[in-house]
Amino acid sequence: MAKIMGFKTFGAAAKKPREFDFNAIFEHTRRTAQERSKKVLDERDAEYAMATTSQGDDAEDVVRIISKDFAKKAQNDSDAESESSDDDDEDEFGPTLPPSMVDQEASDDEGKKAEKKGKEEDDFSSSSAEEDEATIDLDRIPITHEIDLVHGVKTVSAMCFDSHGTRLCTGSFDYQLYLWDFTGMNSSLQAFRTLEPCESHQIRSLAYSLNGDSILVCSGNSQAKVLDRDGYEIMECVKGDMYLVDMSNTKGHCHMLHHGCWNPKDREEFMTCSDDGTIRLWNINDEGKRQRNVVKPRSTHGRRMIPTTCAYSRDGKWVVAGCEDGSIQLWDHNKKFVNISMMNRNAHHNGTGISSLTFSYDGLCMASRGGDDTLKLWDLRQFKAPVAVAEDLFNRFPMTNCTFSPNDKLILTGVSTKKGADNGALVFMDRHAGLKRVEEVAVPSSVVTCIWHPKINQIVAGTGAGTIKVLYNPEVSCNGAMLCVSKMMRKKRTEEFIAKPIIIAPNALPMYKDERVRRLSTVRLRERLDPQKSKRPELPITGAGQQGRLGTHGGTLSSYIVKNIALQKVGDSREDPRTALLKYAADAEKNPYWVSPAYKTYVSRLLGRVAHGDCPLLGPSQSQSSSRWPPTTANNQRTSSLPGRNPRLKINVLFFHEVR
Repeated sequence: MAKIMGFKTFGAAAKKPREFDFNAIFEHTRRTAQERSKKVLDERDAEYAMATTSQGDDAEDVVRIISKDFAKKAQNDSDAESESSDDDDEDEFGPTLPPSMVDQEASDDEGKKAEKKGKEEDDFSSSSAEEDEATIDLDRIPITHEIDLVHGVKTVSAMCFDSHGTRLCTGSFDYQLYLWDFTGMNSSLQAFRTLEPCESHQIRSLAYSLNGDSILVCSGNSQAKVLDRDGYEIMECVKGDMYLVDMSNTKGHCHMLHHGCWNPKDREEFMTCSDDGTIRLWNINDEGKRQRNVVKPRSTHGRRMIPTTCAYSRDGKWVVAGCEDGSIQLWDHNKKFVNISMMNRNAHHNGTGISSLTFSYDGLCMASRGGDDTLKLWDLRQFKAPVAVAEDLFNRFPMTNCTFSPNDKLILTGVSTKKGADNGALVFMDRHAGLKRVEEVAVPSSVVTCIWHPKINQIVAGTGAGTIKVLYNPEVSCNGAMLCVSKMMRKKRTEEFIAKPIIIAPNALPMYKDERVRRLSTVRLRERLDPQKSKRPELPITGAGQQGRLGTHGGTLSSYIVKNIALQKVGDSREDPRTALLKYAADAEKNPYWVSPAYKTYVSRLLGRVAHGDCPLLGPSQSQSSSRWPPTTANNQRTSSLPGRNPRLKINVLFFHEVR
């Protein structure tokens, strides 16, 4: 069995456990401690001697600090030694090995440890070098190269990047929304889709969702829309009732939207602020039929205040709003939106509004861009006063924004063109140096919106002239605009210019043989003479009409009747109706055809039948009572009517019966 299984000691007695000599272990530990203590004491004496030789009152403090450092170092060394010994003891398990094998294994372990230590040192040095290099790359502003994307001729008022930096969405004052795909675009720099999401309303805010599959569109109307990645509508928020006093009782916004953004931690939640004085939180699963929460900013006197912008913090904990009176108000997202958590009433000048609020990537600071031509940096831990203020940043648009650099060291914002000036600017300010301007890029128009993408390290700026500038540096940037710039436009083939492919069949019958044309101009000339291929407009119709089309005036029955009625002369409305009827009196006497024969023959005959009582429409009693005409009462007084009947009505009925 031992030969089959390959074990020499298969089935032998159980192995003896390893034996430990505690006295030897204790002695080794004591000697190690003495050597380490002696080394520490020698170093302490040397430092003490150097400290005592130095002059000044701080020598004693220096000695005390040095002694504390050495004590801490000794404690760390002892802990490391104990951990290494514990690891060595844990690794040893099983019976004792022969002395030769023990020496060989010890030498192998030392070699492995040395190799591992060298590898760790190399890895550490390479990783530290990479970190330093990455920090240097991020400090370099990517403005060496630029490309222009043409959106239109009006101001680019909103822009947004997806999280990967592959797609860009832009909106303008011309109501158009453009979708740009850097991975599928070539050097022609054309958008792959153009649409008008909100008819006749300016695009004021755009935002990609957390995973980049949805786009939030806020326009000049009161209903925000959510589009998919290709621009097709997913949902539209409901419109509220503007006649209600309390805006929290409505289902949606009632007035123009100002801004909208997605929750950075919940991809299904987004927020909008409107001119109706409310901030509403929506969930995409509700399909826009109702909001989840309503936040109402208040002024100093508790009145309604219009929020001009809103934002989430990076961790989604805070909801912040910039109001029209220049105040900044924050609410805790985990609590009910009733009481304000933090607020600064004098953040910007009253009446100028706040155009943008953005948080730093570390979540400690916030930057605000106001309509008072300033940019302020705030510390959330001390929110009473700004940390730094940058002035002389002219702003003429209510959606001018600001953003942080990927390494949180710089703040970027746009400057509008002043009256009489030709250029705007992109201004870079140092966050840790009191918002000192470190770089400024001139732009031949006002800079309205700007984005600094953290992954691809590229800057996109929307201008007032309808162009979008993409700034990058090939050394520190990646992907994005660099993908489409290197792609050449596809050359058009010769077959695309030929109207119809030529098929040469020499053995075909004459009726099926096509004439071979050697010049393309001849083919186009023949197609131009063909009304269907040249799409010639229809010629005007002369006559009654043809092929279902109406002709000139009077070609149909209705138009003929209208024409004749319009041509008829309308009589004088001032003519007396009695005079108009008496004009036909002479004709009636000469030719009594319609009225006179009826009264001379039929009426007299009917009256005679009624008098004799043989009228079929009257009963016997009524016929007898009608023997005398006209009937008389008991005093032989004539009555003007039959009992219970109207004689005129009876005569008319008999007359029509007789005629019938």
